[in-house]
Amino acid sequence: MRHPIRIAGITELPPSGSGMRIGLFGGSFNPIHEGHRLVVEETLRRLELDALWVLVTPGNPLKNHNDLAPLADRVLAARQLLDHPKVRVTGFEAAHGFTYSWQTVLFLTKTMPDRRFVWIMGADNLVDFNRWERWREIAAMVPMAVYVRPGSSRLAPVSMAASYLARWRIDEDDAPRLAALPPPAWVYLHGRQSPLSSSAIRAGRQHVKPK
Repeated sequence: MRHPIRIAGITELPPSGSGMRIGLFGGSFNPIHEGHRLVVEETLRRLELDALWVLVTPGNPLKNHNDLAPLADRVLAARQLLDHPKVRVTGFEAAHGFTYSWQTVLFLTKTMPDRRFVWIMGADNLVDFNRWERWREIAAMVPMAVYVRPGSSRLAPVSMAASYLARWRIDEDDAPRLAALPPPAWVYLHGRQSPLSSSAIRAGRQHVKPK
């Protein structure tokens, strides 16, 4: 567990109501870009969600944090880009000292059992999902939607996690049913793609020479 950090207007949990179908899209978003917005818009529509929460993490334990922008800056940037009435951006994980996604999922499903949460991630994350802490437990707690990403379309469907979860994969045409299904259940969504990546954007900024 991290030391809890509370920032007014940044780390509060979004409001919600009983029975709501809520997507959970976590990441460092360092920085947020059009590729993230595409995933948000497509999953919100195709899963027929009532809301989608973008969970800006204090820091991915699998990534280097040397060039990680402050949490508040990343949350505010995401709110500016993801301006949609059904989308809420929050850094609430920091307020609870969460380090891993399983902690977030466990907290939300236990404290709000009457909500229908769906975990959302890009196919690039499915490739490495087996490296996540307690990844099998995440899959057992919430349905999951995986959205295709450039460079991962071939690897993701045959990854270790995809093979393990193969029996619980539903057809893409059944995506609107996902939020109502008992976990484990998941869908692999194809659709519009963006070549942008946060790491490439950061690398580009580092190579810009000052005038």
